[in-house]
Amino acid sequence: MSTTTQTPDAGGHFGPYGGRYVPETLMAPLEELERAFHEAQQDEGFRAELKDLLANFAGRPTPLYEAKRLSQTLGGARIFIKREDLLHTGAHKINNCLGQILLARRMGKQRIIAETGAGQHGVATATVCALFGLECVVYMGEEDMRRQRLNVFRMRMLGARVVSVTSGSRTLKDAVSEAMRDWVTNVSSTHYLLGSALGSHPYPMMVREFHRCTGDEARAQFLERIGRLPDTIFACVGGGSNAIGVFTAFIGDAGVKLVGVEAGGRSGQLGEHAARFSGGSPGVLQGAYSYLLQNEDGQVSLTHSVSAGLDYALVGPEHAWLHDQGRAEYVSATDTAALAAAKTLARTEGIIPALESAHAVAEALRRAPGAKDEVYLINLSGRGDKDTDIYRENFPELDKDDAE
Repeated sequence: MSTTTQTPDAGGHFGPYGGRYVPETLMAPLEELERAFHEAQQDEGFRAELKDLLANFAGRPTPLYEAKRLSQTLGGARIFIKREDLLHTGAHKINNCLGQILLARRMGKQRIIAETGAGQHGVATATVCALFGLECVVYMGEEDMRRQRLNVFRMRMLGARVVSVTSGSRTLKDAVSEAMRDWVTNVSSTHYLLGSALGSHPYPMMVREFHRCTGDEARAQFLERIGRLPDTIFACVGGGSNAIGVFTAFIGDAGVKLVGVEAGGRSGQLGEHAARFSGGSPGVLQGAYSYLLQNEDGQVSLTHSVSAGLDYALVGPEHAWLHDQGRAEYVSATDTAALAAAKTLARTEGIIPALESAHAVAEALRRAPGAKDEVYLINLSGRGDKDTDIYRENFPELDKDDAE
């Protein structure tokens, strides 16, 4: 295995992946953002304020929970869960949003825009904008707004303006496109609070750094609790923010397997899933070069996932590099498997996961029976409240009155 690097080159590339593929108008704000980020990382006051907010506003550190009933039921691996679902707003997204809102304030930006798919990044963005008194506009695909009505209401309750995107597939890719159009028009006053470890440099690096607290905490918690590191870590991968956040602390530990789980959707046919590593090829989308779902003519493919947060056509560039280096393994879980995993976790541990996180749970459930004496970590990136309507659609038997 080749040595992996966690530091992109001057152009923002992890190996061949990443970079800046944007209109000339956006080069200056990206360079400004990169400078502000590096300066902030060296600023003790910035770091102290972020640490305080993560602890006293977001609720860090999150617990490392041992899922004993689940482990006993499966009869194999000893399973632990990193409870990012217990953070304020219900998902890991708040980590990055707190970091970026402090950067926006540092740069004097008074207007914040964001994209969202499952709505959790939109809620977290609206939350930090309310906290700091900044204008907030969130772009969201019309189909995702239908699937995530609760989060749309939460964003509006927090004071955000939620703009429905009706073009294309009416999902996350199209919301990103609209957010980028807005940014091009309003670069002087506006910060684009991108929600995942994708897009143009410095976003993949910056988002990773704001989420690495997950892996840093988990590593210390394992050593304190059981005196060793886990054998395998599972995390869902859409753009890849929660996964890179937990993976980063363990990349140098060759004995720890890193498993990213993409959306296998309904089938392996192009347009029916969002598994970039099994159905895609390198290409450029919305500012970065990485594995992309595209047809023979290079046109971006439609995607599908039962979860609104995993159906993006491109994967984050650092994940592409980890894949090619053989340091991380990327698999997929179908809609059916994710739904079944969510029900299993709910009924063995009393935890209803976000559908995105349920994909990671599904792969851990698949492997655990044959992994006796091994220790697993599942990064539970979000809770399932937002997915109640989708669960109701897929489990109609649970929405009926019980017979006496």
